[in-house]
Amino acid sequence: MPEIKYTVGGKLHTTNESDSNILIEEHSENGRITVVVTAKTELELLDAQIIKRWKLTKESLIMANGYQSWTQTREFSAKEKLNNLNHRPKLAERMFHFKNYGSQAFWPMPSDKLIGFDWSYVSDPYVFIGSYNYKNAYLLIIFERKCDRIVLKSDIEGKTLTEGTSFTVFDYYYGPDKDLYFNHLTPLTDKKIIGYTSWYNHYQNINSDLILKALEKTEGPYNLFQIDDGFETFVGDWLDVDKNKFPNGLEPIIKKIHDKGLMAGIWLSPFIAESKSRLVKEHPDWLALDKNGKEIYGGCNWSGQIPLDLNKKEAVQYIRDVLRHYKEIGFDFFKLDFLYATNLKRLNGKTRSETAEFAYSILREELEGKLILGCGATVSNGFGKFDYCRIGPDVSLIFDDVPYMRIFHPERISTKVTILNTIFRSNLDGKAFLNDPDVFLLRDDNIKLSEEQRKSLTLINALFGSVLMTSDITSEYDDKKKHIFEQALDLFNNAKVTGFARDGEQITINYELRGETKTLKYNMKKGTL
Repeated sequence: MPEIKYTVGGKLHTTNESDSNILIEEHSENGRITVVVTAKTELELLDAQIIKRWKLTKESLIMANGYQSWTQTREFSAKEKLNNLNHRPKLAERMFHFKNYGSQAFWPMPSDKLIGFDWSYVSDPYVFIGSYNYKNAYLLIIFERKCDRIVLKSDIEGKTLTEGTSFTVFDYYYGPDKDLYFNHLTPLTDKKIIGYTSWYNHYQNINSDLILKALEKTEGPYNLFQIDDGFETFVGDWLDVDKNKFPNGLEPIIKKIHDKGLMAGIWLSPFIAESKSRLVKEHPDWLALDKNGKEIYGGCNWSGQIPLDLNKKEAVQYIRDVLRHYKEIGFDFFKLDFLYATNLKRLNGKTRSETAEFAYSILREELEGKLILGCGATVSNGFGKFDYCRIGPDVSLIFDDVPYMRIFHPERISTKVTILNTIFRSNLDGKAFLNDPDVFLLRDDNIKLSEEQRKSLTLINALFGSVLMTSDITSEYDDKKKHIFEQALDLFNNAKVTGFARDGEQITINYELRGETKTLKYNMKKGTL
């Protein structure tokens, strides 16, 4: 039986001491374990855990699935550690709000432990753990290597139960068959995407002339042209298109995209607003506040971003209005970003996962019939909500981020990290949704990735992903780059990965291409094939 902590009338209780306030029912079948609690009186859940004994060896590889899209995700050896924020300077945290990008906003990351969210596995011998309870509560899978045990924690903090109501605390698979878990998922689409996005060359420095020139030069096998960040006056003021950059608005550009036979895509971050926005000035009552009445920051991007409080009906209606507007003016594809911020302030009486479920359901309801790419999202909440999901951090124009960010930041911008996420989250592709590994870049200008690193990024994205995006003008490639691009398209359209295995710093990737078995070897330290 699990140990469950809860409060009644503000007083702490644990089921190890007494179960007089709570009924626990456990069911087990074919490796699936379900634990349901029923309140005998009004109470608030705090924590629940189950301990599994497991002998980890020097050869064990532990897959630590990250909390959100950008969180580092890969197999770790017995000696490797997850990045954590334990040694960040306090001033840096106050300025940049690093912890609020990920799970460390609510769960500390001990240096001697590895942690995965909702699904993970360990080798030698192999066991897979996958949660079916992601709509109710995140499952924290904590590998305590020094203690030879795996601790399963259910993130139930804040869930209130009235007398007689029940709640599923655990529902997970524990066994040798990962396919048994992933096969319960169903993707919303099988439509692969090949597209252009303005971000990874121009970032926010876009205008109508630049976008239209890029559209004119977008030739080839594309089905999507996406306008990324920079069209709005401020993040949060989504209905205020910058008239200096886009004097005629976005509608004429949408028409030209459609005239070219492409889907029109737009980037939005509907649940946050930056400090300088009109929304923050005019509607401070819509903002997520902590218990001291201070704004909760979701990070340091732009002038600092603040989530909207989903407990406020007016804020929720504004989010719906924004989504409807961009749907009605003709956009077909929505890249929705910074979605992890939705549950930095929970819905009253709900868990973090229930809060994200509510938020992501708004997206699906308002954009029914349109394609959604979730980015910076708590990944499991995207099951059944997103057509596509980013499964790694942003590609960086250098192989990894600056040195001091590499030391501690688990959600940093990094080509090195995102390639590994692309490989180790590939089980989700075509199961939960179609995977977006972020862009490939082969150009020579405005980039510091080596030629071989650019090639690796391109081929691995094509081999493992179902979204193949770039910010390059591929029609201007020289013959060598055209050859790599054509090779990537062949992999994207015709190859199937049959397996991969890590050995030290090398990952061996096996795949089939037109009936032939082929192999790639990727050096995860150098970023080269």
